[in-house]
Amino acid sequence: MIVTVATTNAAKVNELAAILSPKLELVLPAVDYRAPEEAGSTYVENARIKARALYAALGRSTLADDSGLEVDALGGQPGLHSARYGATAQQRNRRLLEALRGHAKGARLARFRTALVLLLDDSREIAVEGCREGEIAEAPRGTDGFGYDPIFVVPELGRTLAELTTHEKNGLSSRALAARALLAELLRLRR
Repeated sequence: MIVTVATTNAAKVNELAAILSPKLELVLPAVDYRAPEEAGSTYVENARIKARALYAALGRSTLADDSGLEVDALGGQPGLHSARYGATAQQRNRRLLEALRGHAKGARLARFRTALVLLLDDSREIAVEGCREGEIAEAPRGTDGFGYDPIFVVPELGRTLAELTTHEKNGLSSRALAARALLAELLRLRR
């Protein structure tokens, strides 16, 4: 099944395709895609808004995600506003590190949450979530990945997501966990 992903971020599509490609062929929108305003109060609601907007434009199966980084010491912020915490990924990371300046390692606990919504048609939807616990580094490390990856440490590995290979990241990121949950739901539907 060909599914259009509600994003312009090819790296995000590649991460999802690495897990979903056995069942879904993911493509970027062929139309000039602009994400609608994310006015939901949850990650699932925001993903649903994006998936429905693209579905309305294309009339075929769409997939959308919404992700956020929740930092305990900041009361769960930036959370739903993670993408708007600064104009660029570098600015977002710098702002977050400045907000955590002086916080000890144990106070830098955080998690990535990802929601995926797949609209199969105008009446069938699959919504799933994935969560990856971690902590915020003192400074950016690594050159792979995107967004907050250079400052998000996977404790059991002692490395940031940006220091992991694509294969390693696709085994444990919140997006990968959500994609696996989506795959399981798809298999369950086809039984």
